[in-house]
Amino acid sequence: MKIGMLTDVYKPHVSGITNYIALNKKVLEDQGHEVYIFTFGDLDYPDDEANVIRSPALPLVDTGFYLSLSYNKRARHLLYEMDIAHVHHPFVSGSLALRYCRPRGIPVIFTNHTRYDLYTQAYLPILPDTWGEAAMKAYLPSFCRACNMVISPSKGMARVLEGFGVDSPIEVVPNGVALEPLRAKITPLDRGALGIRAEDVLLAYVGRVAPEKNLSFLLRAFAGVAEAFDNVHLVIVGDGPAYEELEQQARQSHASSRIHFTGMVPYQDLSCHLAAADAFVTASVTEVHPLSVIEAMGVGLPVLGIDSPGVGDTIEDGKTGFLSSNDLAAYAAKMARLVGENSLRVNMGAAAYQAAEQYDIHRTTKTMLEHYKRLVDQSQYRKRGLRFRLARFFDRWR
Repeated sequence: MKIGMLTDVYKPHVSGITNYIALNKKVLEDQGHEVYIFTFGDLDYPDDEANVIRSPALPLVDTGFYLSLSYNKRARHLLYEMDIAHVHHPFVSGSLALRYCRPRGIPVIFTNHTRYDLYTQAYLPILPDTWGEAAMKAYLPSFCRACNMVISPSKGMARVLEGFGVDSPIEVVPNGVALEPLRAKITPLDRGALGIRAEDVLLAYVGRVAPEKNLSFLLRAFAGVAEAFDNVHLVIVGDGPAYEELEQQARQSHASSRIHFTGMVPYQDLSCHLAAADAFVTASVTEVHPLSVIEAMGVGLPVLGIDSPGVGDTIEDGKTGFLSSNDLAAYAAKMARLVGENSLRVNMGAAAYQAAEQYDIHRTTKTMLEHYKRLVDQSQYRKRGLRFRLARFFDRWR
């Protein structure tokens, strides 16, 4: 099967979506399928994988995203050969998928990975909070109706889509993670190099250091817990547009000596950092399907998060970690329990390790592939129609 993955942004941009697309591509290729990534910009980037098809586009400031109204000729003609098109961003890539694929009978499947309404609040604070939601309600319902299938990585995000007015059937298929390399025999990060003793409790955050991740809230909560426990440390693993601002906030904290920043680390070294930690913490409320949370669970870490779509679907409160309301005092209280109750933390970590099995990439890709095959089979009859045959005929000269 020839599978086109359409995404507004790809490597070298670092994000959970990018990592998932690359991982899913590899698993599908290992099973004998041809997978092509259709994306924009970074035309000089030396891709370390085959079949990444880039079209010129205008960069959107320093977000890593690009704006374009079309694919180049080579990309278009390759896209016409696909058996199915899987869209990972609804606006640029989504609109192009509908323009190029539907007239040729190529099924379009859309996975909604992002809380675009909340990202608008984080990056465009001058706009009213309701603007992002209004934009989603204006665009997403009609876009989803035009797709052959809509996928949500979590039940919570499916409910959000329904709240935006999406009335198309929504299938829930989690984004998978590669558990096997995370669980391979590894050497944990040297805690001593950070000034952390074996008996100390190390909390870890791994991910983008960006406004939508609510990390300022996380640091404030940690500062409160650090006053009660002199053996707790926090490590921030990752980079992003809010990195310098967060470092400055940490320096001004009375717990500054116990807040550590590693910057960006290679993805293959992620397990070393997670293995050195005692628990994983996140304060993000913009997640759809938090891969970093699942990766932490996959190595046996209990997780503290805020009860919101995505995170709330992944953590079982009191069993695999703690869920808190979006309130600083409530969150800090749950963090204090995570730090202070050693046996509870160990038991929740063991439960998290088992719960992560359902998100193994081979399991989730198998489910997605079943959807692909069904849609492709359904499309074969339509492709025999005169309209589709004429479209393919004239493609030779376009």
